[in-house]
Amino acid sequence: MTNYDAVVYDLDGTLVDLDVDWDAVATDVLEVYERADVEPPGQDLWELLETASDVGLGVDVESAIAAHERTGAETAPRLTHADELLKQTVPVGVCSLNCEAACRIALETHDLLDAVDTVVGRDTVGTQKPHPEPLLETVRTLEAEPETSLFVGDSPRDRLTAERAGVAFEFVDDGPAGV
Repeated sequence: MTNYDAVVYDLDGTLVDLDVDWDAVATDVLEVYERADVEPPGQDLWELLETASDVGLGVDVESAIAAHERTGAETAPRLTHADELLKQTVPVGVCSLNCEAACRIALETHDLLDAVDTVVGRDTVGTQKPHPEPLLETVRTLEAEPETSLFVGDSPRDRLTAERAGVAFEFVDDGPAGV
């Protein structure tokens, strides 16, 4: 990692393991659709989020997801890559599909926030991973260039985000989560 001018980490599954029951989150989001009498596009949480703004439910769906994430950030176990983050000698950022507040809570809970120069969450910019904008915004804020930065993550979505942004990518541990 010494060949990079900046290192950006994903949060959940990389630095911490958010204590979130994602099935319960999806249930709550489906209830938002039901209360609004809007047919959901499916059962997948991220598809529900991506479609929510198109049907006027963006704020309510985001609020439902973020509430779970903020609570789960308070009790999220710290993962081994958090120790690596503390050893970095280059600017460090966090770019996450989780809401920015949850990222900050988790980082603060584990005394990592002061070691991070910028945090970009799902709600920080107008798009979310795997769109390259969140990662590019993180790199810009670190005053680095995409081609001299590294993104460390745990999922195929993270890898795709890095590819789209022109940023080098490294999986935590032995590869993508859930494989």
